[in-house]
Amino acid sequence: MSERPRVLVCDDEPQILRALRITLRDAGFDVVPAATATEALDAAALRAPDAAILDLVLPDGDGIDVTRQLRAWSALPIIVLSAVGEEESKVRALQAGADDYVTKPFSPRELVARLQAVLRRARPVAEEPVLRAGELELDRPARAVRRAGEEVHLTPIEYRLLTALMTRPGRLITHGALLTEVWGPAYADDVATLRTHIANLRRKVEPDDPARRHIRTDAGIGYRFVAGAS
Repeated sequence: MSERPRVLVCDDEPQILRALRITLRDAGFDVVPAATATEALDAAALRAPDAAILDLVLPDGDGIDVTRQLRAWSALPIIVLSAVGEEESKVRALQAGADDYVTKPFSPRELVARLQAVLRRARPVAEEPVLRAGELELDRPARAVRRAGEEVHLTPIEYRLLTALMTRPGRLITHGALLTEVWGPAYADDVATLRTHIANLRRKVEPDDPARRHIRTDAGIGYRFVAGAS
């Protein structure tokens, strides 16, 4: 990533696009503006940005379509903006591959904070051989999991689920993404199976107090791993 991260910003409202350019520039980002889905995809293809902020409604498509096309070749963090607050739109955006969803009107400080957060979460942690979160430890070279120093016996599926979550701390992973990564594309819609295995995994690796859970549920969407559970 460059010293000043490049952010693709796509919104068809000139005033909002101008405000976003000023806000992000002052926060230390280089902004690549676009007013249509076509412009956004062309700009990303010409030079891949470090992140993207996409309006949901565009003159020649929508932010969900742009997200899906970007996801076909890139893992860059994506935030979708919309004046629409319905849960279905949020779910569709996240299922298409967006990392976060912000409803208009929004606070510029909040948007910058969310952008910084998705960029932090996008940084790879795969080179870390041992991942720790409180009393929980995932030792990947040994394929072992310990809680408070005691080994926890996980099934292969439970181990793969925990690995998928712990290597992306704080990042929301949709049901479909987890199912595809752990079971394969043929199981992408089998949410009931995923919930059963997540429940079993929680019983083994988390404290009895639900308030201290590391594995958090985003209802109807997916799960995220919170390292600093409290």
